[in-house]
Amino acid sequence: MMPRTRIAPNGPTFSHMVYGTWRMLDDAPSAQDINRRLHLCLELGITTIDGAEIYGGYAQEAALGVALALTPGLRENLELVTKSGIYIPHPTAPERRVAHYDVTAKRLNDCVDSALERLGTDRLDLFLVHRPDWLTSIDDTAAGLNALVKSGKIRSAGVSNYSPTQFAALNSRMDQPLVTNQVEFSLLHMDPIFDGTFDQLQTERVQPMAWSPMAGGSLFDLRTAAAQRLAEQAALIAPKYGDCSLEQLAYAWIMAHPSNPIPVIGTNRLDRIQSASLSTQIALEREDWFALWVAAKGHGIP
Repeated sequence: MMPRTRIAPNGPTFSHMVYGTWRMLDDAPSAQDINRRLHLCLELGITTIDGAEIYGGYAQEAALGVALALTPGLRENLELVTKSGIYIPHPTAPERRVAHYDVTAKRLNDCVDSALERLGTDRLDLFLVHRPDWLTSIDDTAAGLNALVKSGKIRSAGVSNYSPTQFAALNSRMDQPLVTNQVEFSLLHMDPIFDGTFDQLQTERVQPMAWSPMAGGSLFDLRTAAAQRLAEQAALIAPKYGDCSLEQLAYAWIMAHPSNPIPVIGTNRLDRIQSASLSTQIALEREDWFALWVAAKGHGIP
């Protein structure tokens, strides 16, 4: 069964892997197709569903809401996460001329109200500021998040793609501390290890969420030297872990970091969701973790 984890001292309890809906609409699924994915996730113990206002050309939240409505009571067995703050020119908003960020208190409140309506629910388990907005003060953003928590529209607040200093600045104004920072992290994107992100989150006892854990598929592109090295290393160590796949090893590598990252699974394929869920059973030995690090980097440790 999928392990569960409390992501922060004041945060929600999530499944240790999250189903991400960034590309949920890429294969033009029906509401029934999405509903089947949700049921499979639930069977596997993946109860946390991650989305965003911008996903699917601003259509993901509504599509997820329709799929949830097909099974009465399904929403009550899931934790819903969504994000707002990125705005691009789009047919639904012809007045937008330039892509921009907006995380003012008013905008955040409007976004949450819209998300609740589209998802068909009365609260979000976690609401994330999608990216930092250079033109909005931390006081304004925090005021919006604090009000949303107090109103009960969201149970907890966090951020995505924030630097350690940006996280600390916003957190200093929060009545209820931020519960996560969702950042890009994979064998081919290790920045959070080196830029202080994971150090800070450990200090705060806050677990990160890791988006693009398969590096957007680059992990398996054998036209690249890094993917070739990783495939070779995975073949060497996989027998030790029940002949698992490189994909499973890559998830296990992420989860082995002491900041305890929660991977956001991005596939639409049911077999890959099921395969990914087994990664929580792999406890990588220290030397194997470093062997994958070396294979990804193409050089030894400093």
